[in-house]
Amino acid sequence: MGTDGSSDATPMKSIEARRKRIREKERMWDYKIAILSGKGGVGKSTVSVNLAVALAKEGYRVGLLDADVHGPDVAKMMGIKDPKVSAEKVGDHSELIPPETDFGHRTAPIKVLTLGFFVEDDQPIIWRVPVIMKALWQFLGDVKWEKLDFFIVDLPPGTGDEILTVAQSINLDAAVIVTTPQEVALLDCGKAVNFMKEMKVPYISIIENMSYLICPYCGNKIYLFSEGGGRKLAEKEGVDFLGSIPFDLRIREASDEGTPIVLYENTPAAKAFIEISEKLKRKLKERRGLSATTS
Repeated sequence: MGTDGSSDATPMKSIEARRKRIREKERMWDYKIAILSGKGGVGKSTVSVNLAVALAKEGYRVGLLDADVHGPDVAKMMGIKDPKVSAEKVGDHSELIPPETDFGHRTAPIKVLTLGFFVEDDQPIIWRVPVIMKALWQFLGDVKWEKLDFFIVDLPPGTGDEILTVAQSINLDAAVIVTTPQEVALLDCGKAVNFMKEMKVPYISIIENMSYLICPYCGNKIYLFSEGGGRKLAEKEGVDFLGSIPFDLRIREASDEGTPIVLYENTPAAKAFIEISEKLKRKLKERRGLSATTS
């Protein structure tokens, strides 16, 4: 087996051909954003889905790749119950055509791909690293993503091989790290921040999820897991703090129903996601404009 994960079943020539296709694909994606977290259970996939939908609500062309191989939850959160994944021949290889959803014309069509489309809900993915790498390369280079304004990758928690594979396969424009206010989450979040710094990702930011509960009786904020940890970590690491998302049972209910909370526009959580997506979009455009003027 080679150092890049190749094996007898994956000839080097095939790997290089796929990498070339990935480079060709990503030229059609204006902004490539990775969503990750230092640990599980902080709402990373919820953030990925709602940011994708918030951008699509504005008419942007969005692709959402669920790269969390062992916990592919995006299909359920997006309400895609019976995906029609087809394929077509392109040159000497085949490409998957990802399903689209627009939530009843409430958003621009969002292209979605997840391993969850190909396995039963309770089927475990028992794969070694080379197989996972090959699957991720296929999801990046052998899929008809076409022209996109935003390509969002929902990565697994931690700082493992899947994240390294994606970060080395495409030139990410941004990494958004999701944390909660607890000390253990912040500790792991710091590792994720520094992982992205090592990968030379040009824009890194933090979102704090489950920041506070709004009392249904008095309207005051109740800080269940401490206060301000995400902002303090962002200041410590020298990265942007994009905002806080409140703890809201409706987020869980909306995710289970397959209707992201950002579509419930009058909820505090929806407003928070919209504000965060606006700030992220503005920061990326500012950085690109600055880069263009200094190059």
